[in-house]
Amino acid sequence: MSLKLPRIYPITDPRLSCLSHAEQVTRLIAGGATLIQLRDKHATPREFYHQAAEALNIARDHGVRLIVNDRVDIALALGCDGVHLGQTDLPVEAARDLLGQTAIIGISTHNLAQAQLATRLPVDYIAFGPIFGTATKANPDPTVGLSTLNEVRSIVSSWPLVAIGGIDFANARETLEAGADAVAIISALVAEPTQIKENMRRMLLATNS
Repeated sequence: MSLKLPRIYPITDPRLSCLSHAEQVTRLIAGGATLIQLRDKHATPREFYHQAAEALNIARDHGVRLIVNDRVDIALALGCDGVHLGQTDLPVEAARDLLGQTAIIGISTHNLAQAQLATRLPVDYIAFGPIFGTATKANPDPTVGLSTLNEVRSIVSSWPLVAIGGIDFANARETLEAGADAVAIISALVAEPTQIKENMRRMLLATNS
């Protein structure tokens, strides 16, 4: 539980941004990102591998940590900093065995029971959501709201907690104040490709306590 999360945790989306993962990572880093998750639900494993390799080179050049969504195999093959797993992905224990003790492993949770269970798993952070309505998932789980996020903060105690789902400039600060250590953001950062760098900067300023 020693992971120190940045308050803004950007996630790439090639379809939303119409940019490669590498180009999104370049612009996010220029805006101040220090930890980025690569998320791609549509590319073939081969395509995602090559794009992730390019993105990782850029991240390494800037001392930025890179997490891969779902694909433990790609994170392992490339030596990425870690992986983010959903409830139906490879079990956390298996991912830990493959990636080792120094890898960052996060898990998505969507209700209080899942969050409680996550505290007994070998993870470095627990993500909870969707806090608000989100358009970046085809079949999103029910929105949970800030009051439930506050309950989860109590349940997970000092575990690093990431809020995700529909977080934007209007609600990022209150989401952090409700108990999240970090907010994971896709649309508000990358949906307008020419504004990614500026959006990242603005989001850091908007949530600076």
